[in-house]
Amino acid sequence: MWGRADRAIKLLGRNIPSVLRLTEGVDLKISRRLCIKPQQDLQPKGRSASGVPGYKPTEWDRRFLLWAGHFKKPEDIPETVSLDTVRAAKTTLRVKFSYVMIALTIVGCIIMVIRGKEAMKRHESLTKINLEKKAQWKAEGASAKP
Repeated sequence: MWGRADRAIKLLGRNIPSVLRLTEGVDLKISRRLCIKPQQDLQPKGRSASGVPGYKPTEWDRRFLLWAGHFKKPEDIPETVSLDTVRAAKTTLRVKFSYVMIALTIVGCIIMVIRGKEAMKRHESLTKINLEKKAQWKAEGASAKP
């Protein structure tokens, strides 16, 4: 039985991922080309005055640096900054944005609870509204038929 399987694997060897091959001596490294984000836009583009490799921030990077609090004014941002500074600013903004989204979610939940309680006081419910719509449609359908 295994002889047939081995023969099939040898015939289809190119089409079977290396992780699934049963033959000996096969390198089981997994290709991670699709898992890595391209780093083209974050490549260092020059050197600062001190000779340390730097990154020339784009207009959006400058805004991120300001919003994250790394610099007080746009004039304070140098021509080249370290790539770690830009990444730290983006990480800070991600965290701040997630906090804002958490707060908005909590506020939205509280508002929905309040509106639901008010609707219950008025004796409104989705079931009652749906039944009324269906009764209205049924009445319109009955009146439309001769």
